[in-house]
Amino acid sequence: MTINCKGTLIDLSKPIIAGILNLTPDSFYDGGKYTTHDSVKKRIEEIITEGAEIIDIGAYSSRPGAKHISQKEETNRLLPVLDYISRNYPQQIISVDTFRSEIAEISVTEFGVSIINDISAGTSDKNMFSVMASLNVPYIIMHMQGNPQNMQHNPKYDDVIKEIIKFFADKIFQLRKLGLNDIIIDPGFGFGKTIEHNYKILRELEKFKITDCPILVGLSRKSMIYKLLEKSPDDVLPATLALQMTALEKGASILRVHDIKETKQIINVFNKMNSV
Repeated sequence: MTINCKGTLIDLSKPIIAGILNLTPDSFYDGGKYTTHDSVKKRIEEIITEGAEIIDIGAYSSRPGAKHISQKEETNRLLPVLDYISRNYPQQIISVDTFRSEIAEISVTEFGVSIINDISAGTSDKNMFSVMASLNVPYIIMHMQGNPQNMQHNPKYDDVIKEIIKFFADKIFQLRKLGLNDIIIDPGFGFGKTIEHNYKILRELEKFKITDCPILVGLSRKSMIYKLLEKSPDDVLPATLALQMTALEKGASILRVHDIKETKQIINVFNKMNSV
């Protein structure tokens, strides 16, 4: 359970954190918080100081119903931040959240990005798989039914677990055929799923180990929590941490989170529990 980031093997036998940096004005929780140079700089320092191994940067909002933006707009938001990090934190592991192959290529070749995180698993850009194979960096493939604009319009499955595992099996086969080794799967909580689908996926998360790929989980403050509890995203940190601990117990290797310091605490106690 290792991935190769910039020539360094990252051990995923113990869970790690991807700290979220959203450069979007309309993300569901922190939209608009990081749109100035100073606010972005402060967030980068916070993510690193609080102990996240990865900074996951997104410049395209993928919340349900989000407005579709052009590649130029995504690039304009993203590249200045990648330039700043590459100059000031050259050893930092960066993941770029994009479904566009051209942005993936620029991020890796010009700014030394370590990981590409694709919410569409190659379905939104027919060139993504071949580009990822040529870049040969770790690739996160997420399951999503539909796209951010329509994914929550009555999502349906005959068997949500079997269908998502089949989806991953097909994608992993294609990528392995192209020679890509480091593949991480993300079941896509909240992406084309009802609340019931989401909790079933979490309850049976260990079944995804059959793919033989590390599992990334993104549960942080999502609607499956705050809608269930009839709270706002601001008020569901305790429930988020509870579900993240469940994800760790069921085999998650990477937690993608807003709250790094608090998540670090649950990982530390999880590691201790499994070492005695």
